[in-house]
Amino acid sequence: MRRITARTAALTAAAALTLSACGGGGGSEEPAAVATTPSGPVTLSFTFWGNDDRAARYAEAIELFNEQFPDITVQSNFAAFADYWPARTTEAAGRALPDVMQFDLSYLREFSENGQLLDLAPYVENETIDLSGYDGTLLESGVLEDKTVGIPTSTNTLAMFTNPNVIEAAGASFPDDAEYTWEDYNGFIADVSGSGAASAEGQAFYGSGDYTGTFWFFIQWLLQKGVTPFNEDGTLGFEEADVLEFLDLTADLRADSQLYPTARGVSLLPKGGFTVNEVASEMSWDNFLAQYTADSGTENLEMQQLPSIEPGEKALFYKPSMLLSAGANTEHPVEAALLINFLLTDPEVGRIFGTSKGVPADEEQRAAVETTEGSVDAKVIAYEEEVAELVTESTPIPVKGFGTIEAKWRTLAEELGYGNLDPQQFATEWFAEADLAIS
Repeated sequence: MRRITARTAALTAAAALTLSACGGGGGSEEPAAVATTPSGPVTLSFTFWGNDDRAARYAEAIELFNEQFPDITVQSNFAAFADYWPARTTEAAGRALPDVMQFDLSYLREFSENGQLLDLAPYVENETIDLSGYDGTLLESGVLEDKTVGIPTSTNTLAMFTNPNVIEAAGASFPDDAEYTWEDYNGFIADVSGSGAASAEGQAFYGSGDYTGTFWFFIQWLLQKGVTPFNEDGTLGFEEADVLEFLDLTADLRADSQLYPTARGVSLLPKGGFTVNEVASEMSWDNFLAQYTADSGTENLEMQQLPSIEPGEKALFYKPSMLLSAGANTEHPVEAALLINFLLTDPEVGRIFGTSKGVPADEEQRAAVETTEGSVDAKVIAYEEEVAELVTESTPIPVKGFGTIEAKWRTLAEELGYGNLDPQQFATEWFAEADLAIS
């Protein structure tokens, strides 16, 4: 039999005394009068982005939840990140969001200001959601206008992932990751891409895709420049010249066709060149190691520090890897809160997920992570310990419409890769979209 912790058992007992007699349908932001017993069998919808590996972990966690709450059935589904948000936007328009869902910091303000997310504060206050094992400053990232609209599951920071097998096959070597610059990294990309080596399928190896195509990498680069990406008044803290300077980092590589071909990358979605072992390196959040390992079938992937403008000055920041939120339209807010609490705080869930969603935010879940030597979880935790003193910046709080402008950046980057527009057109079109989204 699976272990049921004392804290979970106590919460189960408390839940019977706090279940709402009124389900909160129609977007009610406060729990109504409480009943002493559950109202009967309930079905919750739960959705997340991820891959088959994450789905299997959630399935195991939900099975545990059902053992403790047999009257609550959880129907789950998932999608790739790019497909996830259009679906949520469509649901929000009809006030039909899932009862519980993974949420990203990028979209939190947009959905919250439109009144689409349930305020979880009452359920935190009555300890249906027990956040005693959380750092208070981390919880602030999910609070907007005094409403708790999301609770972080875990934390992460940006890392450079490398595939030693590809690097060795290309006869290249990765630079000293403590001191290397963006220029040094470009030299590594050119070395791999120009090696002439190829995978078993005959596809040429490349050092990297075009990293300027990811908006979060631009934000990281801005912080290294000493530029605050977003102002407190909800406006952008950078200018068109900054965008052009960032895009210029890979201009020579694009001109010489030394970046992983855009068409090839698009054809592999939801995987990519790195996860099919054709690309030597890729920047992403550190919790991606589990997904990269599962998708690539490569056990010896490594994590390096990011390049920097000035050697050693990384200007890293922690970001909630994801949050859990509830739709304001849910008819079962207390049951939704119970599911959120279980996924956030049960130690067995911490063991199931490890660091695949980032380092767990709850201390008991963090302590439950199994870190055998050389394991994915051990590597992620070791990386965060290694770079802890390099995390010198506060989490940039995205502006309203961030999800839209991030998606626009990705779309324009694809067109830039195809050669359908130049950097100036990229910047002009992106700022036009940003002006509309933010206003």
